[in-house]
Amino acid sequence: MTSTPRPEPRLREQDPAAQHPAAPGPAAPDPVDAIIAQWAVVRPDLDTVPMAVFGRIYRLAHTMGTRMEKAYAPYGIARGEFDVLGTLRRSGEPYTLSPRELSATLMLTTGGMTGRLDKLERAGLLFRSPDPHDRRGLRVTLTERGRELVDEAVAAGLAVQRAALEAAALDETEAQQLSALLRKLLTATGA
Repeated sequence: MTSTPRPEPRLREQDPAAQHPAAPGPAAPDPVDAIIAQWAVVRPDLDTVPMAVFGRIYRLAHTMGTRMEKAYAPYGIARGEFDVLGTLRRSGEPYTLSPRELSATLMLTTGGMTGRLDKLERAGLLFRSPDPHDRRGLRVTLTERGRELVDEAVAAGLAVQRAALEAAALDETEAQQLSALLRKLLTATGA
């Protein structure tokens, strides 16, 4: 009995390293390669490049999310809480936004935002006060302690992210190119 040769995954056919001999060789196979190879066997007609791209994005987001949680844990905050503090810090002095502005920036419901604000206020990292321009509204302000904490936490998070780029042996140019390509994809998806 003769076996039918397995087709190569389509991703490999379109691998930029294969098209450009001067480019460095491809990275070692990853779990996404295994998935793509399996699809190539059962559905060789599929163009699995999109699956390869988004599969890697999803896995990378999950892995880095876990690493960021660990980076922020020594500061007593989780990623979601860092996002609130970071958004206030990035807003500039007086580091004040409305809960609605925070919710819109972080793509959270007001209910999800309230829980985060409650925890951060109890920890003394921010405070809520009446909005002087809207009797029904509130303003959320970063405290000095919150500003100091988020400044330390952002540095710790960036160190984790920089280490991941260095582990991948991406130089500054490659990191900028990757960022630009991801920006293009993000813009096109309307996210």
